[in-house]
Amino acid sequence: MNSKNINRIMGAIFVITATMAIAFISGCTEPEQNGNLSEDLTGNLAEIHFGYQPSTHQIAYLTAKEKGWWDNNLAPLGIVKTTDNLFPSGAPEMSSMLTGDIDVAYVGAAPFIAALGSDLDAKIVAAVQVQGSDLSVRTGVPYEKPEDLKGLKIATFPPGTIQDTLLRNWLKTNNIDPDKDVTILPMTPADAVTAISASKVDAVFLPHPSPTEIKEKGYGRTVVQSGEIMPNHACCVVVVSGNLIRNHPEVVATIVATHVDATEYNNAHPDEAAQIYAADQGMDLKIVQDSINEWDGTWVADPHLIVNSTVDYANIQYELGYISKPLTEKDIFDTSFYDSLQK
Repeated sequence: MNSKNINRIMGAIFVITATMAIAFISGCTEPEQNGNLSEDLTGNLAEIHFGYQPSTHQIAYLTAKEKGWWDNNLAPLGIVKTTDNLFPSGAPEMSSMLTGDIDVAYVGAAPFIAALGSDLDAKIVAAVQVQGSDLSVRTGVPYEKPEDLKGLKIATFPPGTIQDTLLRNWLKTNNIDPDKDVTILPMTPADAVTAISASKVDAVFLPHPSPTEIKEKGYGRTVVQSGEIMPNHACCVVVVSGNLIRNHPEVVATIVATHVDATEYNNAHPDEAAQIYAADQGMDLKIVQDSINEWDGTWVADPHLIVNSTVDYANIQYELGYISKPLTEKDIFDTSFYDSLQK
């Protein structure tokens, strides 16, 4: 990590830690338990558990891991180990966060909102990317307009995910009842690709690199990109547990700064980012490179860029009955760590 960003981290740590100390001294903050955060024998935080998914959306996590940035940057704060879990989609990842098995999640904004509706104690602290999913129709299935989807079977991520939320809302805006006019089947990316290859489904709505894999293997073609459904929509985000935010703000500041560096690195070195992802997933490098070249997504870290569309997701999920009450920006975001870096 360059000296400029090290200074940014240390400055952010100083500001956030000082603020927490002042609040505690003034009696505004009560000491809290660390919940399921991993501690050493002295009670200090010693291990951080990450969650991520098999998508080119989240390569920032893998780049920081490959470069050793997570371990190297967190070690001065007493973190002796970082571990991760790979999840097929956001729903099981958020279930794991609800049980305290992961502290930091690279996950879609929509499944995070669904988890907030189930009383998850966490916040979005940074963006990861915008857009980047495609509706692909199986080879031989005619498609010219949304109405052509009526009567078809469409595979996508489970209810409450980005893809499910976007797809259902887009169908409704095109006068297609997602519960009556089409059959939506929840699947993992691997299962959905297998299903369309075997003609078990007529279409899929998946994040990259799956749409490129489907196209290059001759299973189907992209007919709508997610940016056409909702321009500049939020997709993946960095979510951090409330316990980590309250009790270890210096760790959160370092996580956000490391994520920013990894995002900037990937944007400057897309071919290397493709290599890192292909190696992690054992995937054909050309498919990954082509996916990054042709998707409509963009890797970003600034959480302010996704506030409006994320709040829109919350409203859509409320209308769909996925959550019991509307959520506000304050319920969803903590931008203070990112903002401190900019200062």
